[in-house]
Amino acid sequence: MSQASELEVHADHAITRRMGDREQVEQTADRIRDELLLTLEELDRRRHRATDVRYHLNQNRDLLVTVGAAALVVVGAGLGLVIYRARHHDERVRRQRRQALSRAWDHPERVATSVEDKPLGAELGRKLVMIFATTLATAVARNSMQSLVPSRTAGKRPGDDDKK
Repeated sequence: MSQASELEVHADHAITRRMGDREQVEQTADRIRDELLLTLEELDRRRHRATDVRYHLNQNRDLLVTVGAAALVVVGAGLGLVIYRARHHDERVRRQRRQALSRAWDHPERVATSVEDKPLGAELGRKLVMIFATTLATAVARNSMQSLVPSRTAGKRPGDDDKK
């Protein structure tokens, strides 16, 4: 194609009126290259922001302060409970011994048990959890045994190969 025919093809387009096909392809390639570079720069900026710890600390400062304060309150309450229980250990042991003697006096046939101390709902819940756990363990064991031991097919028995 000659230079004149290339210009005639683009005569009705204002932007590409005086460009040949090669110049138009080069300009398009330059524009695409510039857009790619801008995209890469933006991805690099986002990567830096995603790995910048200081930026994330500044963005979530209120949340971190709240979580830290809550953690301090929980640790303080736990420490206070431990100190309280340590100081009142002797009282608690004496009270438990008095309750045990009272139970033994009221029901000498059941000295070692304290079934009445546990509510019916808690005992029923414990038994249901044990039933569920046993069923789950049985199913897991059955599945693992089936995967470890190959099953025999109905049509093939040991020794069938010897008869042929």
